Amino acid sequence: MDADPVAGPVSLVRVAIVDDHPVVVEGIRSWLAVEPRLTVVATGDDPDVVLRDAPDADVVLLDLRLHGRMAVDAVVGLSAAGRRVVVYSEHTDPETMLAVLDAGAVAFLAKHEGREHCVATLLAAADDRVYVPPSLAGAMVGDARPDRPALSDKEREALLLWFQSMSKASVARRMRISEHTVKQYVDRARIKYTRAGRPAATKSALLARAIEDGLIRPEEIGDYQSYASSDRPTP
Repeated sequence: MDADPVAGPVSLVRVAIVDDHPVVVEGIRSWLAVEPRLTVVATGDDPDVVLRDAPDADVVLLDLRLHGRMAVDAVVGLSAAGRRVVVYSEHTDPETMLAVLDAGAVAFLAKHEGREHCVATLLAAADDRVYVPPSLAGAMVGDARPDRPALSDKEREALLLWFQSMSKASVARRMRISEHTVKQYVDRARIKYTRAGRPAATKSALLARAIEDGLIRPEEIGDYQSYASSDRPTP
């Protein structure tokens, strides 16, 4: 089975909340206060200010609509900087939820979903695990877009280097990004294939999907046949 070396679960998850409604912030605070593994380290209505106050936050819980406008650009920026972003919103149409994931969010949580899902989503995000709340699951199941995932240039580059038998740490050094961001690129590609009904749980399965779709050429990764048949875990 293909897997990354597994670090133990995060003992204390530092959460930064970005929302322009104080009553919502206080409600989330009260939800998280009864979970000993979660602590709120900063709140506010400006992502840049909040993250400046809490640069060590493990997860950013971001309201998608800030000051009357959709904050998808904030999702893109935070994700590109290696932040784990959980979007929290009342905008639960499938197109919006899927667009948020494509922008780099690790999860989408609907505001009508309760404390149980909020806590579970934040804990999973901090531990780099996938947790799919009910609303997001419905959007994924109903996704009728073409089944060829659209990978970003960075996602494809990370996959290509990883397929060339580099470890994720080596890929991170080559791309000059964090190892967490490399893992995020790989996981994002897997999620896109899973949403398309073409899951790729192992490294060789993901490689096969990428080659089938013309995203990776066999000659780019050397002896594809012997590599694919081995299906050995590679960190």
